[in-house]
Amino acid sequence: MKRFIAILEAAALSFFCTTALAGEPSSTEQLYRDNCAECHGPARLGAIGPSLIPESLGRQKKEALQGVIANGRAQTQMPAFAEALSEDEIAALAEFVMKPLGEMPVWGKAEIEASRTLNADYKPVSEPVFDADRYNLFVVVETGDHHATVLNGDTFEPITRFQTHYALHGGPKFTPDGRYVFFMSRDGWVTKYDLYGLEKVGEVRAAINARNIAISKDGRHLAVANYLPHSLVVLSTDDLSVEKIFEAEDRKGNSSRVSAVYQAPERDSFIVALKDVAEIWEIATDPNAKPVYTGFVHSHEKGMVEALAVEKGLFARRRIEVSEPLDDFFFDPGYRNLIGSARDGGTGVVVNLIVGREIARLPLPGFPHLGSGITWTRQGRPVMATPHLKEAKISVIAMDDWSVLKTIETDGPGFFMRSHENSRYAWTDVFFGPNKDVMHVIDKETLEIVRTLRPEPGKTAAHVEFDREGKHALVSLWEDDGAVIVYDAETLEEVKRLPMRKPSGKYNVWNKITFSEGTSH
Repeated sequence: MKRFIAILEAAALSFFCTTALAGEPSSTEQLYRDNCAECHGPARLGAIGPSLIPESLGRQKKEALQGVIANGRAQTQMPAFAEALSEDEIAALAEFVMKPLGEMPVWGKAEIEASRTLNADYKPVSEPVFDADRYNLFVVVETGDHHATVLNGDTFEPITRFQTHYALHGGPKFTPDGRYVFFMSRDGWVTKYDLYGLEKVGEVRAAINARNIAISKDGRHLAVANYLPHSLVVLSTDDLSVEKIFEAEDRKGNSSRVSAVYQAPERDSFIVALKDVAEIWEIATDPNAKPVYTGFVHSHEKGMVEALAVEKGLFARRRIEVSEPLDDFFFDPGYRNLIGSARDGGTGVVVNLIVGREIARLPLPGFPHLGSGITWTRQGRPVMATPHLKEAKISVIAMDDWSVLKTIETDGPGFFMRSHENSRYAWTDVFFGPNKDVMHVIDKETLEIVRTLRPEPGKTAAHVEFDREGKHALVSLWEDDGAVIVYDAETLEEVKRLPMRKPSGKYNVWNKITFSEGTSH
């Protein structure tokens, strides 16, 4: 680890010097060097502390950053600078860290491998060290103080709690047997954790800024989607070593951020969303994957193929051109079709993955959050539903003819929607706006809101996850002094409340590894 930090600091210092203005550094740059660089890196790329760049800071406003600089951050190594710096100096530092980097940082195989550390004290166990259903565990991410809790899904009692990296993002992913879970932070740190032995196995930094991760069908490969640098990194789940790095460019060489990567289990592949270019990638996770052809094939009869395969086998990449970049994806149950949100924020685009082209467009005004979409069967028809980030509605779509069945009016824009194959209800939050303390419960047959819950007046209620059998629904009280609230999924009555530090997400092992209906994948 010390070797990695030394390499990172040297590379970051070189980057900082080449991108700074000629001559002496500005007073604000010197303030940063004197007070921040030791923990956050000379070029703001992170070291002991997280990176301080717009991609990692997310939606934080200048005033909030000033508060952190002045007052520190509880239960972290971030100290308070209110007595050491003036208000103007603190304001200048907050503005400085919000500025984009001058150049694309280099973060390739050498840098990734240098960051990789394995826990020398880790010893695998043959059976879980706890007495609980190994498949009915919840992993709860607590962003309030950067911890995760492993929760017994039968008794709803915590089994263990451990520290994580700052700002976990994109949801943890489990190996197919449910034994190992992988976390990813916005700073690109990937951590492997053994749920049987309740120990960290190792970690590696796959990027400067990352969006999410996906695990392959066989559990051997982990893909990391990155904003900085523009890349898709594939790691071995065994030892977190680098297997492949894809530079994110379209056919013409135009560079792009990678906004997301998903597993398509029915296709034994990763599906990759490119944010800045009009392409979707499908990357094979089957060692025996068929060849990929970029042009027309005269005949597929044996011995008659008159085209040259570009790639084949493991990690063969298929490029699917679309009319415009698609930010967010959703899939039908068989992973035959992909539904993406267009840049205009009011249109959904359906791409058939078999033929590799767009087949339909859907009216979905208000920026649909397709990553939180769910599916079920209603009156013999497959349907999908998605909340919207900027309008108070839920769109319900029939997937057999891509028609809008109904638009459900809600108390505000939502972020998360969840259900379970054993439940007749779908739950959706009202994450944005004055009614953020509301949780709607929708009947999946009538498409009507049957109950509006308010777990704690004035406090944000968000992110539902069901237990293995669909008997209980867990809701996050998304506050620093928050809680996980357990509801009976049939009576909709509260069963239990567990105090937690801003529990941003809860992930049930069984639902994730079986791709349970109504759960995000």
